[in-house]
Amino acid sequence: MIEMFTQIFIISALVIFGMALLVCLVRLIKGPTTADRVVSFDASSAVVMSIVGVMSVIFNSVSYLDSIMLIAIISFVSSVSISRFIGEGRVFNGNHKRHR
Repeated sequence: MIEMFTQIFIISALVIFGMALLVCLVRLIKGPTTADRVVSFDASSAVVMSIVGVMSVIFNSVSYLDSIMLIAIISFVSSVSISRFIGEGRVFNGNHKRHR
């Protein structure tokens, strides 16, 4: 009985995450500004991390948690880089000189 409720919960979670990912991807493609696209990219990466987490529960494996960490790191770095590019017009600070 509990296994049936668990399966229903997992399937409904995957359906809801799939719909959320679809909405985020529509906003990512259709977003009128770059800031909208950055926010939708952040939201879609969070949804993908949630889907991978549910898949980890389905397959009863902790090896998927490494991919969740990788998605989170890539999402954070890309969001900071794009936000800095929007705000300042560049990603890296070009004022310092390299010492050789």
